[in-house]
Amino acid sequence: MLNERACKEGGLARALDRFTDRLYRASSTAGMYDAALDAISEALDCTGTSILRPDPDGVMRIVAWRGLSDACRSAVDGYSPWLPDDQDAEPFFIEDIATEGVPPSLKDITLHEGLRSLAFIPVPLDDKIIGELIIGFERAHAFTEHELQVSTTITRQLGFCIGRRLADEAARWLGAVIESSDDAIFTKNLDGIITGWNPGAEALFGYTASEVIGKPGKILIPIDRDDEEPTIFKRILDGERIDHYETTRQRKDGSLVDISLSVSPIKDVDRVIIGISKIARDVTERRRLEEKQQLLFSEMEHRIKNLFAVASSIVNIGARSATSPDDLAAAVCGRLNALAGAHSLTLSFSSPRRSFENPGTTLHSLVRTILSPFTRGGSAEATFTISGPDVPVASHAVTPLALLLYEFATNAVKYGSLSAPGGHIDVDCRKGKDHYFLTWRESGGLPLSMPNGEGFGSKLARATAAQLGAELSRELSSGSLVIRLALPLDRLR
Repeated sequence: MLNERACKEGGLARALDRFTDRLYRASSTAGMYDAALDAISEALDCTGTSILRPDPDGVMRIVAWRGLSDACRSAVDGYSPWLPDDQDAEPFFIEDIATEGVPPSLKDITLHEGLRSLAFIPVPLDDKIIGELIIGFERAHAFTEHELQVSTTITRQLGFCIGRRLADEAARWLGAVIESSDDAIFTKNLDGIITGWNPGAEALFGYTASEVIGKPGKILIPIDRDDEEPTIFKRILDGERIDHYETTRQRKDGSLVDISLSVSPIKDVDRVIIGISKIARDVTERRRLEEKQQLLFSEMEHRIKNLFAVASSIVNIGARSATSPDDLAAAVCGRLNALAGAHSLTLSFSSPRRSFENPGTTLHSLVRTILSPFTRGGSAEATFTISGPDVPVASHAVTPLALLLYEFATNAVKYGSLSAPGGHIDVDCRKGKDHYFLTWRESGGLPLSMPNGEGFGSKLARATAAQLGAELSRELSSGSLVIRLALPLDRLR
């Protein structure tokens, strides 16, 4: 009897050794399943066995089997004595299906199959159930301690190898995502040393992986932001995640780049933080667009205020010379129409159609169009004069130049020579070798003083002049404003 028991246990041990060898040499999950089923069949001399794994809904489904008919697999498929979130699940035994309380559908089919005893052994991984092993015998069977030990050893090793394969697959997927990501993804240890660097990081910062791995991460941080890294590490060690933190970093060539930074902890198997991972995205273009959008909003607000102020001035100008309500209405409507025409010149000519429709003009014509809404009594000579040589203005330069002149005119209407009767504007033009010089001189208006600060209109004029490559200056002479503009001729062509 002792020899028989020793031989049986020796056979179990040999089966377990062969299983371990096959399991670690298996090149696929199916190969691991086959190794486990063969080992159980050999070690326990069972009638039938199967392995079940959870589907996406958490229902246990048969993925591999031995000695079970289609009908029996159908009855067992989806059956589990444990709930999906059970931890530390224990093996479950039905020593005799004929006498124990078993669901009728399972009892009928298993008895018909010739099975009298079933064992359900959980496949564990990190205190979770990632599968189950079902073992069937044709006779009523009470599991011995040694049989239980062999079965649970097989399921534990199977669970470990399944987990390792899942982790390897996840690592490969993650590696492929990181390698193909356009975002800069890199890692650091707790000493701030760079330990990982993807192609996106190389593209963003200019360093190759070999140049930065093993180097302090501070090579990416501008001197004026040295305090950021310790703060980031402290927040991560305190259990925080950092999402979309906008900052500035330094490239290999010394240039700065605006980035959005997300930072996460890297933990070991014991959930201890051993480093951090960072994802950086270049937001330079987005910030540029946001600034441009804000500028456009400010410009729109400025223009609307100007239009209301200018419209009010047009009514006042018309009222001074009108002899009747009809005369006033005609004068105001005419000037408002002229104002609309002048304002349209300051709109964008960026589309091909607008550029084609507006092939260009001359500078004198542009000045006349801008100032025409503000003439007194229909006489341009009473309001402004233009002297000196004219020059063509190509379509690409019409918009910024019109915007600049329109800014001069609206300021003259609100504050300068066109804000009072008798005011006058002299526009003197002179052509040099490389530049066209325009002098805008106001006289006869209200006394002026230079503002203490720069308003949005002045900023807009300065930015527009810069767009034309022009030099712009203002000065007061005896209370009258003089504006000098030097325009490169090659920017007007």
